[in-house]
Amino acid sequence: MTTPENTPPISIDLVIDARWIIPVEPNDTVLEHHSLIVKAGRIHDLLPTPEAAARYTGKEHRRLENHVLLPGLVNLHTHAAMTLLRGYADDLHLMAWLQEHIWPAEARHLSPDFVHDGTLLACWEMLRGGITCFNDMYFFPEDAARAALAAGIRAALGITVLEFPSAYGTHAQDYLDKGLQAREKLQGEPLISFCLAPHAPYTVADTTFELIATLAADLALPIHIHLHETMDEIASSLEQHGVRPLERLQRLGLLNHRLIAVHAVHLHDDEISLLVKSGCHVAHCPTSNMKLASGIAPVGNMLAQGLSIGLGTDGAASNNRLDLFQEMRHAALLAKVAGLDSALLPAHQALRMATLEGARALGLVHEIGSLKIGKAADLIAVEMDDWINQPCFDPASHLVYVTGRESVSHVWVNGKSRIDNKKPIDCPHDMLLKISQMWQNTLSSQSARG
Repeated sequence: MTTPENTPPISIDLVIDARWIIPVEPNDTVLEHHSLIVKAGRIHDLLPTPEAAARYTGKEHRRLENHVLLPGLVNLHTHAAMTLLRGYADDLHLMAWLQEHIWPAEARHLSPDFVHDGTLLACWEMLRGGITCFNDMYFFPEDAARAALAAGIRAALGITVLEFPSAYGTHAQDYLDKGLQAREKLQGEPLISFCLAPHAPYTVADTTFELIATLAADLALPIHIHLHETMDEIASSLEQHGVRPLERLQRLGLLNHRLIAVHAVHLHDDEISLLVKSGCHVAHCPTSNMKLASGIAPVGNMLAQGLSIGLGTDGAASNNRLDLFQEMRHAALLAKVAGLDSALLPAHQALRMATLEGARALGLVHEIGSLKIGKAADLIAVEMDDWINQPCFDPASHLVYVTGRESVSHVWVNGKSRIDNKKPIDCPHDMLLKISQMWQNTLSSQSARG
């Protein structure tokens, strides 16, 4: 963008002056005293602040003198509505947690209202923590979409598929039909996209997987699936199918650039090579993997082979925070200690995993994930002027190892302010507290009655 001398400044929607800007692309870049220009919800320009002052005048002008501006974070795997089950059953073995607590609670309470209210709470928690896009796997996607649109967050909603019945669907084809109908109804919403979301290899049959592979190709949809999360999953697959889950999916035609393998904890080197060769992506959920004692994903080997890795929180029932700052820190530290190499997964790479790689996995890299001219203005600002964050020699390092989601001060989605000075826009926090308390009372009452 150039403006001849003596030309009046161009009127623009939003000018943000920042102490630092980390655009994610190019890699390992930190811009000091730069400004980002937003027009019609998109990034119009990115330039040094003195040049911006001469070239543009903003209808809104934000001066963030001690902040880092960066792309909104992308949560590559969650079950948003399960925020209502945060802390409901903790410190248990995985199958006891699922079979004795989580699944019975869902059997009693799963409904459109449960999904809407839980997703709404999740959306505002994520926005407050700098997450501007999330990839969801749950039921009643129209109600999840209603909550996401009310919050103004970007959502990739799962067309969740199981073979067994729930309050949402009766069998695999029913789940698919309902999810595809929801996708058709919501196609005009710019913040909403969809993924095919077969739950896991142990809950989906071969014939259903073959149908999902065909639909994914025909509709150009990502496939979002739990894969190689536990050793039990792998043992079960060997017993029932004679092969490990990844090989089974390869035989059924699911391994390609659309596949998002969630967790991917237990992988051999040749399986990592297969994922790389096939162009697949991984949603790494380090906190959930630790809390459920699933294991430590071989992230060092994944990175060494060039596998695309994004970060996910999993649901609040198993994490218990929808907090990608925590995931960045845990991902970096776990990779270092597992590989006995303190240079593994440096800060800029962790930031890339929390932004650009998640966008790439969802097929949204042309829209979000980095601060490039022409992309959507999904932005967050993190304050660094609090004394507990000082001194700051390297803002990228600080974002991963020092600051937390409580330092996120401003959030924009598509250029629209959603968090301003740490306060939600158009959402009284009293309403969120009432929703949470109502469902806590309901769940506690039902649990007490058995």
